[in-house]
Amino acid sequence: MLKLNLQSTLQQKLSPHQIQLIRMIEDSALVIEEKIKQEIEDNPALEVADEYPQDEDSVMPDSNNTDEQGYEYEDDYGLGDYKSEDDIPDYKLQLVNGNNEDKRDDSFYSTTSSLYDHLIDQLRLKAISPEMMELAEYVVGNVDQDGYLRREVEAMVDDFSFQQGVQVSDEDMAEAVALVQHLDPAGVGATNLQECLVMQLQRKTQTESVTLAINILQNCFDEFSKRHYDKVIKYLSVTEDAFRAAVAEIVRLNPKPGASWTDVLEENSVQVVPDFILENQDGELYLSLNNKSVPELRISKNYSDMLEEYSTNKNNQSSEMKDAVSFVKQKLDAAKWFINAVKQRQETLQRTMQAIVNRQREFFLDGDETKLKPMILKNISDDTGYDISTISRVSNSKFIQTNFGVYPLKFFFSETMQNDQGEDVSTIAVKTILQECINAEDKRKPLTDDQLTDILAQKGYPIARRTIAKYREQLNIPVSRLRKEI
Repeated sequence: MLKLNLQSTLQQKLSPHQIQLIRMIEDSALVIEEKIKQEIEDNPALEVADEYPQDEDSVMPDSNNTDEQGYEYEDDYGLGDYKSEDDIPDYKLQLVNGNNEDKRDDSFYSTTSSLYDHLIDQLRLKAISPEMMELAEYVVGNVDQDGYLRREVEAMVDDFSFQQGVQVSDEDMAEAVALVQHLDPAGVGATNLQECLVMQLQRKTQTESVTLAINILQNCFDEFSKRHYDKVIKYLSVTEDAFRAAVAEIVRLNPKPGASWTDVLEENSVQVVPDFILENQDGELYLSLNNKSVPELRISKNYSDMLEEYSTNKNNQSSEMKDAVSFVKQKLDAAKWFINAVKQRQETLQRTMQAIVNRQREFFLDGDETKLKPMILKNISDDTGYDISTISRVSNSKFIQTNFGVYPLKFFFSETMQNDQGEDVSTIAVKTILQECINAEDKRKPLTDDQLTDILAQKGYPIARRTIAKYREQLNIPVSRLRKEI
């Protein structure tokens, strides 16, 4: 038996404009710059203020001018909303007075070649047959971003033969691999870390230290990697001084020969432009928005004049004229909304960042991370009156430039723990103290997690050993055995 149930639900849906504004708040400085450029291209009613200077006659009249009152349409095709706008909307606000534009020099980088390009360029300088060149280029294509060739010769032979329809031998593919392994940087094309380090040492002048280093890696790699130095010294029957000299050669090697190209590419392709600038002048913190990439916008006078002209001929309008009026008003509405949206975005960012600075003032004065206070999104939400989701969006992909470095806003939010006095302490501050303890340890006898637990407890931070281990791993610090040096 079928039953019909009638249920009433209340749902709140966001309008397209609200969604667009939310996304603008979340956008970084670079993204918002591109959006503004795109909006200017798409909407002829929107202009950059300093791009088209206006004379005194072209300044939009004041809304109190009675001459404008007669140009209002009963169907909302009026001029009041546009003529009352300031010539240049004041959305380029700062949290404090002061002009720091001249001090802001965002870093721009030029692109560079990839590791693949670098290797191919070297191959093309060698006198090799076209068939071997094709194989070598195929091998280069299998080298990963760290510079390693993590595929077996037999697997590459099968894939190459299938893709190219040409049968090649294992010997030919191995020759191509050897060819790539002789390219720069040293160690490229290695199949594992051990081979990579040995390949680099083999290109060095063969001193006693280098020869011993090769011997260590080839015959005692497992013991050496586990820091069982006493076993290695005994097995090879060498003095501690000779072993130390060989280790000095090894630690200067690059375990990821391709990473230097990857790092350069990332530096060239990823540009961090701070959204905020914070300066400490004699103990006074001056915070401002970095608005170099955000131009001043205004509504096009040509379009507002066009609407005025259409309005004066209301009684004699054809259908084409009415369509033109509708089009012009649509563009003016969109321009007005976009200008207000940019203004609202800037104000939201300002108020949020000011709240963060207020709560983390001690840190911003000298950059001492141990002075960071526990802070969660709700704290800033309470301080600003914004929803937590808004604070989260502001904090996403935003950066602040200080006198001691550039920080992502997410850095200032952390979990809370209590010290032995019952005071709330930021986990970032605890991690900083943990890092300092490890930096100051005797590398011959690195501190174990148990010892670190005791030290932090003595400093007033009673933390469980497993929590110490978790923080150490988050800091990318290996266990004590792997931190041991001779």
